[in-house]
Amino acid sequence: MAAMASSTFFFFLLCLTVTAKKTYIVHMKHQDKPPSFETHNDWYSSSLQSLTATPAESLLYSYNAAFNGFAASLDPEQAEALSKSDSVLGVYEDTVYNLHTTRTPQFLGLDAESGLWAGHNTQQLEQASRDVIIGVLDTGVWPESKSFDDSGMPEVPAKWRGECESAPDFNPKFCNRKLIGARSFSKGYRMASGGGGIYKKPGEIQSPRDKDGHGTHTASTAAGSHVANASLLGYASGTARGMATHARVAAYKVCWETGCFGSDILAGMERAIEDGVDVLSLSLGGGSAPYFRDTIAIGAFTAMEKGIFVSCSAGNSGPTKATLANVAPWIMTVGAGTLDRDFPAYAVLGNKIRYNGVSLYSGRGMGKNPVGLVYSKGNSSGSNLCLTGSLDPALVRGKVVLCDRGTTARVEKGAVVRDAGGVGMILANTEASGEELVADSHLLPAVAVGRKVGDLIREYARSEPNPTAALVFGGTVLDIKPSPVVAAFSSRGPNMVTPQILKPDVIGPGVNILAAWSEAIGPTGLAKDSRKTMFNIMSGTSMSCPHISGLAALIKAAHPEWSPSAIKSALMTTAYTQDNTNSTLRDAADGSLSNPWAHGAGHVDPQKALSPGLVYDISTEEYITFLCSLGYTVDHVKTIVKRPNITCSTKFKDPGELNYPSFSVLFGGKRVVRYTRELTNVGPARSIYKVTVNGPSTVGISVRPKTLIFRSVGEKKRYTVTFVAKRGTSPMAKPEFGSIVWGNAQNQVKSPVSFSWSLM
Repeated sequence: MAAMASSTFFFFLLCLTVTAKKTYIVHMKHQDKPPSFETHNDWYSSSLQSLTATPAESLLYSYNAAFNGFAASLDPEQAEALSKSDSVLGVYEDTVYNLHTTRTPQFLGLDAESGLWAGHNTQQLEQASRDVIIGVLDTGVWPESKSFDDSGMPEVPAKWRGECESAPDFNPKFCNRKLIGARSFSKGYRMASGGGGIYKKPGEIQSPRDKDGHGTHTASTAAGSHVANASLLGYASGTARGMATHARVAAYKVCWETGCFGSDILAGMERAIEDGVDVLSLSLGGGSAPYFRDTIAIGAFTAMEKGIFVSCSAGNSGPTKATLANVAPWIMTVGAGTLDRDFPAYAVLGNKIRYNGVSLYSGRGMGKNPVGLVYSKGNSSGSNLCLTGSLDPALVRGKVVLCDRGTTARVEKGAVVRDAGGVGMILANTEASGEELVADSHLLPAVAVGRKVGDLIREYARSEPNPTAALVFGGTVLDIKPSPVVAAFSSRGPNMVTPQILKPDVIGPGVNILAAWSEAIGPTGLAKDSRKTMFNIMSGTSMSCPHISGLAALIKAAHPEWSPSAIKSALMTTAYTQDNTNSTLRDAADGSLSNPWAHGAGHVDPQKALSPGLVYDISTEEYITFLCSLGYTVDHVKTIVKRPNITCSTKFKDPGELNYPSFSVLFGGKRVVRYTRELTNVGPARSIYKVTVNGPSTVGISVRPKTLIFRSVGEKKRYTVTFVAKRGTSPMAKPEFGSIVWGNAQNQVKSPVSFSWSLM
């Protein structure tokens, strides 16, 4: 009878006109499954039988762990009708997410022989990390890379339930005791690329093999094995290694030629959770959206509930404000900073002035003799940007071309210059990219320069009758000062989904990072780049995210009983905000001082994070209370939490009451904001901490009590902080920043604070 009722429920859908199909993610009331259906998958299939003559083709994924519901290919009318069902909580069109595209361990202090972890040395920590599994959702993996060598690794942990799938170009035997899992999820991508038929041939083989390079780079950054004599065509030469060299890696390919589809990401997250990963690393994201419409946030909530730490890239849309992705408080949102390593190159002009830039060009140089320099000359308005087809070979042949950064990929501009007969390129930043320099492995001699230098070279090229230039390359230079510097591209706060939660959380190394690469593609990623390399240097919050994923694996190994929130707190409250010249962190966009909307709590410090003293812990129930405070409907909260008995009877007065390791104070129409936080002692018994506050003159800050005494390990203590905006402060006042620090001789537990009088 139940099956019949279910069919009747959807009978009218048969009459709908068939139009172009799209992928929809359908959120179901899990508890509504009729008892006649053995599984929820059977129930979903039965529902689709009433929708379409080919239900097996329409049902793309059935979700059980990360989400209650399924993904299906439907036409808009079918989706609309389905949304009216009493058993359906919501029907959402699939979202496309994008990738946020050797020296690092030493820079982070991970090569120290002792003192890393409360009396334990590096070797003991590495031993403990052998049971930690990092799941990387990305473009797949190049399993032959030496970064996934399993020499000396013990047997795969017994808890592991994953596998390596077979494909025409991927033998399961490629996996080993290091790379213990490799799967692919492409139904959402295939549906989109097939234009309505999921069996229409896609452009890529359905396989975990990485044809892009991005996934291999991120996976090896998180947990790659030691590889001696690694470099990109001679640059950044040395030993390459991941953050957690003895942790295991499982690759979940969810990103394809046209992007990363939400339905595939959710399927990958679900599988990773069921397989038994301890850490999830996602170097991808989209725009900001309410959490119940954010596929990654939904999957990450389930992961957090099951004790899995989730690290995501913040996005590469900086330095524009309010550009963050992946801002859910149960996700670690990671921005990017520089290393103390650079790849200098120089543009020497005909007036004998030498300007500094960067480059990873490794072929034959131009020689010392200058050649003609051209800028914005041609019959196309795009010639200053060196767009495809914009350069006139008659004007460019045999010369260096000055190209403005923007619109197209940096390496693509070099290819355009080379194809037009140019012998070199100076890539000049504009106001949008500021002073940040990103080195690239160009196809021809090329030097990237900042905006100020770019303006000087532009003026020279315009005013000099016969301008000339020569390009010189300086290899690899270490101990660069200042460093770290916040990358200009790193996405910025404020958090527009929940302004009362300060994001990003931290920054990590994300500029010019050397890691393993796919041999299916050249280092530039361009089709015309025939070079092959086992390692590549890349920049992006995509690169900083797996650094933090690997560090979280080390902390998990040292403290297996800690929750994901405790691990996040340890990384945040021990982060530093001073560079290697003992000055406040700076912003690469314009050289100004950075702030928590750019760097969050600061740059991660793994040594200190292993012994943070105190942590701000958050339970699943507290996260639910937080969600109930956002003005969402109960059904919206159920989409994220996946529990049938949610009533939202308990709410915070203000979402900022969540026990978060940072503070975002939004005064709005109020003058007083008061929050209570709870700290858990993970240091020694009989620990005493005193508070220190720092803030702008426009805000009064008081903390009660001023001293916290922890008599035992695991003991919890609360404090209340009151923020009072001074009278007369304009609602249009610019944002300000401060900090709250609980300290003693051993630990400084620091929380950044942002103050806003209006949303933007």
